[in-house]
Amino acid sequence: MNPILLQMAAGGAAASGQKGGSTSYIILMVVLLAVMYFMMIRPQKKRQKEEQEMRSSLEIGDEIITIGGIVGKVVTIREEDLVIETGADRTKMKIQRWAVNTNVTKTEQHRKEVEAAREAAKEKKNNKAKKDKE
Repeated sequence: MNPILLQMAAGGAAASGQKGGSTSYIILMVVLLAVMYFMMIRPQKKRQKEEQEMRSSLEIGDEIITIGGIVGKVVTIREEDLVIETGADRTKMKIQRWAVNTNVTKTEQHRKEVEAAREAAKEKKNNKAKKDKE
């Protein structure tokens, strides 16, 4: 915390004759920092971690979209860069791993798994309703 702000808060409380003014100010600052952490910093770190995991789990054959909007298929994977094929003429491009924005293959696979789980849940619910009617 900023010591100047604490001194101002303590001085303002003493000047106005309030005894609990500085402690309430400190509590308010702590609560504000906690809210900021849970609303801004923590979700950002979570997103960064998910992006890093996605980039490190790229495999040959995955279809990706780069930050610049280039769509391609991964051909070669190296330490810090990838080689992708784009377009019908199979043009190869070398890009940095950090430039990958989306792994379309994994996204579609995840979407299919979620849909299958929903269908299974509906089927189970329908079967249970049929048994209850009988």
